[in-house]
Amino acid sequence: MKFFIQTGALLGLIGVGLGAFGAHALRKMLDETNRMATFETAVKYQFYHALALVLVGILMHLMTGPPGGQNPPALKWLNYAGLSFLGGTLIFSGSLYILCFTGITWLGAITPIGGVLMIAGWALLWWAVR
Repeated sequence: MKFFIQTGALLGLIGVGLGAFGAHALRKMLDETNRMATFETAVKYQFYHALALVLVGILMHLMTGPPGGQNPPALKWLNYAGLSFLGGTLIFSGSLYILCFTGITWLGAITPIGGVLMIAGWALLWWAVR
């Protein structure tokens, strides 16, 4: 649970920093390469899923049983949700950042894998709290 809260906080911190950096220091380069919208999408989805990771960590904390006791099965599904959010963010936003900074277009082919992991994370979160 602590891992997901810390990771979500770190991804949020990086997302705000990259968003500000892109809006100011990189704006000219991103405009010239027509990648500003792509960059903004990467930052936006990174930030949404940073918050989702924090939520997963909080829910895990709330659902954890007493020390030495048995934890509910929902914790397993919350863990899978958190891992899906993290993997999806790294692949989705990461591939878009690399595309923006390097122009390597074949990375666009792996971006949907990150999106599918993000969708899976939301489905797993739903399953965990059903």
